[in-house]
Amino acid sequence: MKTVPAVDPRTIDEHVRDGWWGTDTLTDVIRRQRADNPDGVAFVDEHGDRMTWTTYDELSDRVAAALMSLGLDRGDRVVVFLPDTPLVHAAFVGTEKAGLVIMGLGHRAGEAEMIHLVRKSEARAIITPLTHRDESSSALVARLRAAVPSLEHHVVLRGPSSTAAIAVMNSTTALSKPADLRARIDAQRLDPNELFLLNSTSGTTGLPKCVMQFQNRWFYFHKKAAELGALRPDDVFMSVVPAPFGFGLWTGHFTPTILGAPCVIMDHFSARKMVEIIERERVTVLCCVSTQFIMMLNLPELAEHDVSSLRIMFTGGEAIPEARAREFEARTGSMVMNFYGSNETGTLSGTSIDDPTVKRLTTTGRIMPEMQVRLYTPEGERIAGDIGRGVPACKGPATTIGYYDDEAANATLFADDGWMLMGDVVEIDAEGWLSVVGRTSDFIIRGGKNISAPAVEDEVATHPAVSMVAVVPAPDPVFGERVAAFVELHEGASLTLDELREHLIARGISKEWYPEYLFITDALPRASGGKVAKGELKKDAAARVAES
Repeated sequence: MKTVPAVDPRTIDEHVRDGWWGTDTLTDVIRRQRADNPDGVAFVDEHGDRMTWTTYDELSDRVAAALMSLGLDRGDRVVVFLPDTPLVHAAFVGTEKAGLVIMGLGHRAGEAEMIHLVRKSEARAIITPLTHRDESSSALVARLRAAVPSLEHHVVLRGPSSTAAIAVMNSTTALSKPADLRARIDAQRLDPNELFLLNSTSGTTGLPKCVMQFQNRWFYFHKKAAELGALRPDDVFMSVVPAPFGFGLWTGHFTPTILGAPCVIMDHFSARKMVEIIERERVTVLCCVSTQFIMMLNLPELAEHDVSSLRIMFTGGEAIPEARAREFEARTGSMVMNFYGSNETGTLSGTSIDDPTVKRLTTTGRIMPEMQVRLYTPEGERIAGDIGRGVPACKGPATTIGYYDDEAANATLFADDGWMLMGDVVEIDAEGWLSVVGRTSDFIIRGGKNISAPAVEDEVATHPAVSMVAVVPAPDPVFGERVAAFVELHEGASLTLDELREHLIARGISKEWYPEYLFITDALPRASGGKVAKGELKKDAAARVAES
């Protein structure tokens, strides 16, 4: 039986002693919710179909039974590639119950990204819906297997949350739930300090890395969210953030379940539909990236809907425009809240409902003492007193284990003293308020998703017409930033934006990576060291967009 990566025992003892971590996993929590409130609602999908605590426990048991029937070893990786419906959460918990590790993929991932992550995680099984993008999922899996032969098993999960069906595609035997399943689960399931999920994150170069997630960091995050937002079991949550990523994990997978509160989720985001659902379900806690609430504000028909049930919106993933946040509060009557951190660090700071409005809307809140936030110069020197401007780092109960099987990436993630680094420049004042000043990493943040500019450059450069390319953010009032590509062409060549997108589609590239602006230039500007002067290009992109 293989060893499952886990947190260092001394770290576990420290955070358990301090009360931040415990011994529960979501399996334990769901079983208690079922015992206490069997017909209570755990999830609601965008169509109004409801998953009760009983169904959540039963369905995740059946997922566990299906996976256990495949002869996988404890700690083996299972790709979960499902849209954001209640079924993805049942699949996550079923994988946990089977003692297996989730490789979480966002449902919009392109095939090139999928192949990379299946190969990187060494996954042996995949869970999908019956169809994907108007074709049988078995066709998609066949292509993945051709690229990664170790992907042996295919499990299909389909149907609404109340009547889901499970099939093992490469087996002819009917799926059954063994009488001794609970005992088998309890003998094999993961504990809260073991690796339970890998999710992808954009790097400054190359394809995505895999962040190693364990459950206790999200139990800690829940405690902070419940404290700062005064969250209650009678709240109705709505999380419209993809389930496999940090923001989606705490807002959709952990916090509502721990509280015993229902959570509404959408498999296809639409601002119009989101507003309708808020009114229908009387949502009290909305969780979304900044782009999504701005799209909501931009709806002409917003005033026609009653969204007065909202009391809190958690947002982030990108810069939060103060003026639009104030508008949101004025038009909905709710409070705008945010945390500062990353998929890797969890949270370094957060705003509270008791904070002054100006602090809530212009900072990311006070730093959290247990996260031991430090400041460094860009060259890696510690800043005296950890006050002023610098690159933040932390070490505490919210930090992840690191990147999976990636020594080079971990070398840049951690400072020499073991503290985990962010990719931003921030200011921390003497009272502990943290404000983000800028970014050190070459990312574009479009609608809350980090897009690696060098990775997009590598893909654009594969087009035969492209000689040189530089990718920078172009400002956008809704998405915050869009992808802009400045391109030098080979002599005599031509290229349109549509032609470039068709090329990227053929390469299986994720849709978020597609350039939305294409600027043809005779020569890219260069800095004194010979590198492309991206600062000039950012200004150029902003000017061109403003004129368009």
